[in-house]
Amino acid sequence: MSRYDLTDFEWGAIEPLLPNKPRGVPQVDDRRVLWVLRSGAPWRDLPERYGPRTTCYNRFARWRKAGVWDMLMDAITAPRQGNIQMIDSTSVRAHQQAATAQRGDRDHCLGRSRGGLTTKIHVVVDAQGLPIRLGLTAGQAHDGQIVDALLDHLGPRTIVLADKAYDADRIRELIQERGATRYDKLAANFLAIMIQLASIRLLLRNYESTT
Repeated sequence: MSRYDLTDFEWGAIEPLLPNKPRGVPQVDDRRVLWVLRSGAPWRDLPERYGPRTTCYNRFARWRKAGVWDMLMDAITAPRQGNIQMIDSTSVRAHQQAATAQRGDRDHCLGRSRGGLTTKIHVVVDAQGLPIRLGLTAGQAHDGQIVDALLDHLGPRTIVLADKAYDADRIRELIQERGATRYDKLAANFLAIMIQLASIRLLLRNYESTT
């Protein structure tokens, strides 16, 4: 295993959740799809041992379109849906290459804020600060814009901790309706490979250390 490959523990948790290959398709090591996350390198720097970079990227993209990364995140965070959850956001500056993506009819979650061209990452974490729900908006978007999607999983008696950015009647009503209590280059690719997968690895490391 190279420096940037997943550990055997991480791969053992992820592999059973990946799509089955059709009959007749040669078996390949799908760890290569996750190598970019570990290294932070562009696809063109994928090691030769993993084969053509376009083949690897296309598989990653197909999985994204099929909702595989969302499913992985949901499966690995399911045990952590505790009764204390916190929500907040942070903005990250977009690289100049991210601004060259063709918009078309897709929202790439890029916007102008005080930090320049930015994307805002919204996160719900458990009582240990481990991520369980994720979302993206343009950098200038208000935190409440995506809260409906991030808090649609709350169970009865869940305590939600949030700052004043979420202090709105609509948000309080949303939380109360779910039986909880409130106390004070492509967006889709970026969310999948850099945010969801990083969160999955963080959760798996925590699981490994406690088993």
